[in-house]
Amino acid sequence: MKKYFIFALILILSACSTKQDVVKSASVYPVEVNKMAEGIEIDIVDLESLDSINIVVNKTHDLPSDYEPEDLILPEVSTTKKLYIREVIHEDLKEMFNDAEEAGILLSITSGYRSYSYQKTLFNNYAARDGIEAASRYSARPGQSEHQTGLALDLASQSGKCTLSTCFKDTDEGKWLNANAWKYGFILRYPEGKEEITGYMFEPWHFRYVGKNEAQKIQDSGLTIEEYYDTEK
Repeated sequence: MKKYFIFALILILSACSTKQDVVKSASVYPVEVNKMAEGIEIDIVDLESLDSINIVVNKTHDLPSDYEPEDLILPEVSTTKKLYIREVIHEDLKEMFNDAEEAGILLSITSGYRSYSYQKTLFNNYAARDGIEAASRYSARPGQSEHQTGLALDLASQSGKCTLSTCFKDTDEGKWLNANAWKYGFILRYPEGKEEITGYMFEPWHFRYVGKNEAQKIQDSGLTIEEYYDTEK
């Protein structure tokens, strides 16, 4: 019996070492490590790859100037202008819009994918008008915008009420999105009172797709992406 016990102990220690090696060598961030009765299970969320739906983009995690998603499409939902989104979010987006409409909520997208060059023009115009410091609170510098991923959306009501304004949170559409968007894989990216963490002012219209599983976890945690994944803004 003693020999079998020692052999089992060696196997357990070996498995633990393997787990640590995997975590240390991974080029992505290990978010959860769960020990299961059958063995060791490691849940890893890719926060770095350009094509990952969970890539972190903020003031300290830039995108390359030449990056453009390969799967951009025209969405089959209401938009205020011609725009593009990544195909990977399309089915969940349509489901959200359809369910919202059944609840009497009429949504529209005002902004989806933005190129590096377009974001550069946008930020420079804001900075010229309001100053760099002020512009940096509500607009991303080129390469630091989630819109360049094709995974971020600015949403509004089809009526246009409170579009791109903080009062959107008090509209029926804003309230519905705040309560339900996570069910479809979208999280409110810049919550109220979190500017010191996210780097941006409260934007009740800006939603980011991270997939249904991660969206539920982030929603349940009550944290921002920066807090949840322990990354800098």
